[in-house]
Amino acid sequence: MKVLVVGGGGREHALAWKLAQSRSVESVLVAPGNAGTARTARNVPVRANDMDGLVSLASEEDVGLTVVGPELPLTLGLADRLIDAGLPVFGPTAACARIEGSKWFAKEIMDAGGVPTGKAWLTSSSDEAKGRADELGYPVVVKADGLAAGKGVVVAMSRSEAYTAIDAALLESRFGEAGASVLIEEYLEGEEASVLALTDGERLAVLTPSQDHKRALEGDRGPNTGGMGAYAPAPVVSDAVLGTVVSRVLEPTVAAVAERTGQPYRGVLYAGLMITQEGPKVVEFNCRFGDPETQPTLPLVECDLAEAMLAASRGKLDPSSVSAKPGASACVVMASGGYPGAYEKGKVITGLDEVEGMDDVIVFHAGTREKNGRVVTAGGRVLGVTAVGDDLTSALDRAYEGVEAIDFEGAAYRKDIGHRALARLGG
Repeated sequence: MKVLVVGGGGREHALAWKLAQSRSVESVLVAPGNAGTARTARNVPVRANDMDGLVSLASEEDVGLTVVGPELPLTLGLADRLIDAGLPVFGPTAACARIEGSKWFAKEIMDAGGVPTGKAWLTSSSDEAKGRADELGYPVVVKADGLAAGKGVVVAMSRSEAYTAIDAALLESRFGEAGASVLIEEYLEGEEASVLALTDGERLAVLTPSQDHKRALEGDRGPNTGGMGAYAPAPVVSDAVLGTVVSRVLEPTVAAVAERTGQPYRGVLYAGLMITQEGPKVVEFNCRFGDPETQPTLPLVECDLAEAMLAASRGKLDPSSVSAKPGASACVVMASGGYPGAYEKGKVITGLDEVEGMDDVIVFHAGTREKNGRVVTAGGRVLGVTAVGDDLTSALDRAYEGVEAIDFEGAAYRKDIGHRALARLGG
């Protein structure tokens, strides 16, 4: 069958790469894709939020499965449109995708399912928001309720930071409608981790837990980004912790979404967790694969991913068909200079061919395009240099070997990806 991957970032390149390995897949299309997906699949110039264009593409190409990468098309109802057209899709309906589209909806789902999370209040009043923040004490978390392109969450360490974040959303309308209401949420102490699971609305196939690195600079300093690297497995998620995540987070959430919406949640459910002294608590849910967590996670997946996704889309997922490979995987993001602030595009990238010849190293493109036969930068996060190894140390060593072989003007990357795990493992 043909598979269509919707999106154009590093997550979508990783998905296209993995799906192309499936025995049941004849070819992979990516809309719109990037310079990297063009090497793995066929790019089609249809934007990820072009609902009509994507449905037409899937229909005209007789696509056997559409896999939706980003959250926006899911919250806009792309899965609903494809289902109505009789086309299989891996990704939740708009009603179910609200678990990411509305932070408050996610809190209501967690409350209904008894899922452990932080205290929170929703308000559209600046004065009330500031009062709630003072009531919780500092640090405190201020979240835009809707989708804000990953920029709507502020961990305020002080009253002044909280008040500034509240005013930015509610008085200055910095996030538009997405920030018309904000959550004032309890700050959770602990270590973050991500757990992704394929689900057909009842059954779950849990993938290898991972850990992202959000801050731009070493030592977890600097501004938040979309993610500067990730690794899997994350040792903070022990077998016991993972069992708790499945029984107290994933299973009740899938059931509560079905109860609330009247629809099965089919696709991938991403739980962003804080592993606290009291156990795992949910920081956020995403209705899609994480980025960059997908890049190190998929190389450790042992299954025909297309068949597993198709089964999930039909409500017939067999969790026993999905297993984890031994070893570890690590992804180091190479970003444009200045990211996550202003940055320049169009910088020529060299060294890609050399790295693609390395064993156990894969370069997933995020913000790239082809220009005059050369690959150039086209985004803030440019590449996700990913490697697998027998253990995390060897995977990181290989990933950084790949990074050192690649160059473009202004390239920036963190040199301490995996530092928490290495400290925990004594490495």
